Amino acid sequence: MPDWPWVEHAWLTDLLIGLCYSAGGALAVILFFGCLTAAAWLLAARCGEASAPFRLLACILSLYVALPFLGARTQFVTVLGMAVLMWLLARMREGDRHMVWWIPPLFLLWANLHGGFTAGLFFLSLVLVLSWLIDLRAPGKDGGNTAVQGPLLWKLGVAIGVGAALTVVNPYGWRLHQEILDSLSNRFMIDTLQEWHPLALDTLAGKLCLAYTFGLALAMVLWYRRTEPVRMAILILFLVLAVRHARNVPLFLIVSVPLAAELLDTMFGRLSMRPAVKRIPPHQWAAGLTLMVAIVLLYFGPEHVQRVWRFGVRPEVAFRQTSYPIEAIEWIQDHRDRLGTRPIHDYQYGGFMLWWLPGVHVFIDGRMPAWRIGDRHIFLDYMNVREADPPHLDVLDKYGVDWALLKRDSILARALSGLPAWEKEYEDGKVIVFKLKK
Repeated sequence: MPDWPWVEHAWLTDLLIGLCYSAGGALAVILFFGCLTAAAWLLAARCGEASAPFRLLACILSLYVALPFLGARTQFVTVLGMAVLMWLLARMREGDRHMVWWIPPLFLLWANLHGGFTAGLFFLSLVLVLSWLIDLRAPGKDGGNTAVQGPLLWKLGVAIGVGAALTVVNPYGWRLHQEILDSLSNRFMIDTLQEWHPLALDTLAGKLCLAYTFGLALAMVLWYRRTEPVRMAILILFLVLAVRHARNVPLFLIVSVPLAAELLDTMFGRLSMRPAVKRIPPHQWAAGLTLMVAIVLLYFGPEHVQRVWRFGVRPEVAFRQTSYPIEAIEWIQDHRDRLGTRPIHDYQYGGFMLWWLPGVHVFIDGRMPAWRIGDRHIFLDYMNVREADPPHLDVLDKYGVDWALLKRDSILARALSGLPAWEKEYEDGKVIVFKLKK
């Protein structure tokens, strides 16, 4: 679909990634996103009314829950944006009301960094509407840690409006918003892509999130005695979004970190009142437990750290331990002249091929699920030829496909193996490479 008007909603983040990769390869990209993620969690934790050790402990626990979602992913720019908004709200509640005017330039930058700025607008709109309802029903009543009050309400409304208007200042103008709307309303894409599926409780990510949420709820029952309707409503809404779409789990975790820190602070404060531990200050309890948790995580996770390091310094070696077809890619690099120019391949290989086979025009990659022009729908065509049984082989003719890189056990691989017009060029334990005979 060369005539598709591609809108790159993370163009500025891509530029930063490119600069990092040029300077230090994959390891620089990993470190960049590691620092970005750490900054998001530490900044969000500062919004909690708790001492530093409890904030750090809350970060460690919630980051462990987030581990299945972490990585060099542009979505974490939006997680950091959410943390910045939370910090600005906290500063405003502390008396720095001028901080509200940092919201418009933040959204100007955010709209050029990642299309997830819509999550920030959603978050602030919730705060504004819920705070206004509380102020309307009970003037002067505190809506909790996240709420705003009095004269600050209208200033926040103006800042949100100006910030929303500034999001059109990007290389694509209003087309950026249209692209985001098309993606969020594309039911076929949402129903098909795994990250848009509901959070599966039988997976590691689901079990960790369930345990974390249950722990928060139990701690609130035992120690939480504050009335904070705005904070509770936001937590519940983001939890619902995380359950509906697994990709939203990091957003739920980031908005919950301040509460987790406060609950930990309260818990250790209660424990310190017991005679047996009365002489131990709460901050020493927190520091000791933080150290214990860090030791446990390091004990059970050194292989993960080593694995991440290998991906940074020797990715061609690290990928051999994954399902990605690095062996086939290396063969293709040495035998490009034996293949054609228009491949068909598995969806998850698209970005991988763009990285390792520059110049090859991939069939589909992660940018394309919502691409549709009239009756041409690239993701639907892909599903018809790759996932349907039997596969719709007319799609290969439609796009002039002349070679294929497919998983060994896929339906399409079995179909091409039985066609005399296609011959096998390469095979290993992961994939098969086919070529259309001339």
